Amino acid sequence: MKKQMPNKPLLQVKGLKKHYPISSGWFSRNKQHVRAVDGLDFSVMPGETLGFVGESGCGKSTMGQLVAQLLEPTAGEVIFDGLNLSQMNASDVRQVRRDLQLVFQDPYSSLNPRMSVFDIVAEPLQVHGLAKGAELKREVLRLLDAVGLGEHHAGRFPHEFSGGQRQRIGIARALALKPRLIICDEPVSALDVSIQGQILNLLKDLQEQFQLTYIFIAHGLPSVKHISDRIAVMYLGKIVELAEQEELFSRPAHPYTEALLEAVPIPDPEMRRQRKLLSGELPNPANPPSGCAFHPRCPYAAELCRKAAPKLTEHRQGHWTACHFPLLGESLDVQLDKEASAGEVESR
Repeated sequence: MKKQMPNKPLLQVKGLKKHYPISSGWFSRNKQHVRAVDGLDFSVMPGETLGFVGESGCGKSTMGQLVAQLLEPTAGEVIFDGLNLSQMNASDVRQVRRDLQLVFQDPYSSLNPRMSVFDIVAEPLQVHGLAKGAELKREVLRLLDAVGLGEHHAGRFPHEFSGGQRQRIGIARALALKPRLIICDEPVSALDVSIQGQILNLLKDLQEQFQLTYIFIAHGLPSVKHISDRIAVMYLGKIVELAEQEELFSRPAHPYTEALLEAVPIPDPEMRRQRKLLSGELPNPANPPSGCAFHPRCPYAAELCRKAAPKLTEHRQGHWTACHFPLLGESLDVQLDKEASAGEVESR
């Protein structure tokens, strides 16, 4: 059943960039920049799950840290519930962070091995002065119960738990301050496949129970499909496609999205598909290709793609694509013939 989204976004990101300066030598004056995030524009509605997917190095995790104000952006704005976080001082951001929490990728390194489960979950409540004594104990046990752990787990230490249980502890910690937005930075990628489904279902249940909004970052398309309302596909620091989950999986408009979908294995040994395999690797973000960054790997690339970078454009209602020749239900050859016959390629 499709969710009914409010009209006002909880989070708005405008022109967000993060460039890291690098130098080619001690005496070099010409500094290059690694464009980890290179101009992101998106919004997240209350109660929605916006998924981000892409290859390693495309900027997904950096984007999550920028939204959470763990990194200072090079440019752009992060507006949370009407407040421009990019213009706030550290003290004000700390207060806002009660409403904006993270679940990290690695459940082994994200928990302090010297702290008990009780202390890990209680720490945010104590830092913000929200509970103490008997009230603190009740709240910690309530949070552990919400993520499927019991009172007998509270006195144990992280090394005594499996990966899935440790991630549940991390989720309980993120819930402690009653946040409105949780950034899930690849929360299931370090877990066994059977455990991944359990954690995804837990996140969905908690979303309904606590009225949460998620940004869900992942490599795997199946996990993103399972939990997301809309999906943003990232490539080399930019969003190349953004659409509702069903629309993106049934009618991908960007060649990169098409290749990602075709790379997902079919759970039937009798079925075969014609795959458009990508050649090469993700380009160097310090020296991106001219024009469309994807054109060196794109099976459909034309001369226009090498010269001009496409803008993220709404080609169908709610379906945004950064491609000169989006795959809109007809072959690229037909589209190119239409463009050439009308003289539109040259005019652009």
